[in-house]
Amino acid sequence: MLGPQVWSSVRQGLSRSLSRNVGGWASGEGKKVDISGIYPPVTTPFTATAEVDYGKLEENLHKLGTFPFRGFVVQGSNGEFPFLTSSERLEVVSRVRQAMPKNRLLLAGSGCESTQATVEMTVSMAQVGADAAMVVTPCYYRGRMSSAALIHHYTKVADFSPIPVVLYSVPANTGLDLPVDAVVTLSQHPNIVGMKDSGGDVTRIGLIVHKTRKQDFQVLAGSAGFLMASYALGAVGGVCALANVLGAQVCQLERLCCTGQWEEAQKLQHRLIEPNAAVTRRFGIPGLKKIMDWFGYYGGPCRAPLQELSPAEEEALRMDFTSNGWL
Repeated sequence: MLGPQVWSSVRQGLSRSLSRNVGGWASGEGKKVDISGIYPPVTTPFTATAEVDYGKLEENLHKLGTFPFRGFVVQGSNGEFPFLTSSERLEVVSRVRQAMPKNRLLLAGSGCESTQATVEMTVSMAQVGADAAMVVTPCYYRGRMSSAALIHHYTKVADFSPIPVVLYSVPANTGLDLPVDAVVTLSQHPNIVGMKDSGGDVTRIGLIVHKTRKQDFQVLAGSAGFLMASYALGAVGGVCALANVLGAQVCQLERLCCTGQWEEAQKLQHRLIEPNAAVTRRFGIPGLKKIMDWFGYYGGPCRAPLQELSPAEEEALRMDFTSNGWL
């Protein structure tokens, strides 16, 4: 736990860290960092005995590094971070930093339930090589997570964080949407650079883009299923589970949207909707890991209590990819 003196030193160092380049990010001119682009949310490989398999993690990263991703998200929902110990979370980030190309950005999930624990984890993530912290909404006491509570939480984390902070709203897992009014307030913080919104409500994404347009604030779509719609409304990229297996295609969709080739983008987006739903809402992480195995990556088992797919689920997963021409 951080003592008062450590908290004080972290706070004093924040102003210095914001005015110098951190991993190629911040500039002394006060402009927030650019997080635009596509990021695969990296899975955490496990052995048959449920230990983190760091060798397979590095193998996956070397393969993913061949695609033109902006960077990687580590310890997001697809990384099974709630099932890892604090030391495992930090070791995974450290190993990813060492294995990934140096010119890519590393966004590390540092969210915990308490503000103090989140600050401590964020500081530690920075120490092991994260370029930015992606902070999920605390949700255990979701009934008390008002806009005021969440603004206070994120403000404290951003105040103490030596690296930029990205807000992370994933209501399918937390049961909690980060309110738009809270996002608008937080977008004014000098160390909060953007948001990953995984809710799938493109109206909400468009509203957030509109209401934060005067700030240096960027929005990332949290899934490939609504990536095109998000780009059309002003998002600047996406954190897409599907990019772990269809990296070239998700990056192609990004290029089509960014160059205004909307008819071609629409055709590709249509073909990505079903497989994306299969590895997110329909079969989740077990589905993603299974299809990774089929595509030449290492998916492997999940950590309990997540269970493997049934034979019927495997067949349905295969059909979602086969019917769209990906298998």
